Amino acid sequence: MDRAAGNVMVDLSIYLVTDGAQAAGRGHDIAAVVEEAVAGGVTTVQVREKHAPARDVLALVETLVERLPGHVPVLVNDRVDVFCAARARGVGVAGVHIGQGDLPVEVVRELVGPDAIIGLTANTAAEIAAAEAADVRIDYVGIGVVRATSSKADAPEAIGVAGVGALARGTALPAVAIGGIVVDDVPGLRAEGLAGVAVVSWICAADDPRAAAQELTRAWGRV
Repeated sequence: MDRAAGNVMVDLSIYLVTDGAQAAGRGHDIAAVVEEAVAGGVTTVQVREKHAPARDVLALVETLVERLPGHVPVLVNDRVDVFCAARARGVGVAGVHIGQGDLPVEVVRELVGPDAIIGLTANTAAEIAAAEAADVRIDYVGIGVVRATSSKADAPEAIGVAGVGALARGTALPAVAIGGIVVDDVPGLRAEGLAGVAVVSWICAADDPRAAAQELTRAWGRV
C-alpha cells in the first residue's frame, strides 16, 4: 500500500463546495463569493460545477488559484481532466474530489501524481473500509448526508450528526461531513471527531458569504 508519504496535511475544517447557480440566484459571482468566504474563514475550496462546460470550470479554477491565499487548497470535483489541464498550464490546483461512480481511485492517483490531494465520497461503512484498503493514498473521505439537501440530486438519505459521527469514528482517515449542514450542526460534528464541515448552500446562497463563513468558523471554534 502506497502510504509512505502519509496523508497530505490540509485544513479541512471549513470546507466550501461551489455552486455558481446558487450564487447567481443571489446576484453574486461565484469567484467573488469564494473570495469573501475565504476572508470569513473558509480553509478549503472544492470547485463543483457539474453543469458547466469544462473550459468554464478550468477558468474558474485558474481564477481561484490566482486570487486565493496559497494556504487555501483548491480542489476539483470529479473532473480529473480539468485538474490535469490546469496543472499542464502551470496552475497550482491542489487536488481532486471524486465519488463512488467516478474513475477508480488507483487510476486517479496515477493521473494526478503523488503530491495531489485526493478526497473520496464514502457514505457507508463498506465504502469507508474500501477507502482504507485502497492500494494508493486517499487523503480524506467525505461522509453524508447530515440533512436532506437540494444541492445534490443523487444525495443519499440523511443520517444526522450522530450517524455521520458514527461512520467517521470507524476510520483513521480524516473525515469531512456534508449535506445540508447549518451552523447549529457544526459544534456537534466537531465533537464527533469530524475533521471538517463541507457546505454549499450555507455560503453560496447567502446574502453575505463572508458573514456566513464567519458563523461557521465561530461555531467550529466553540468546541
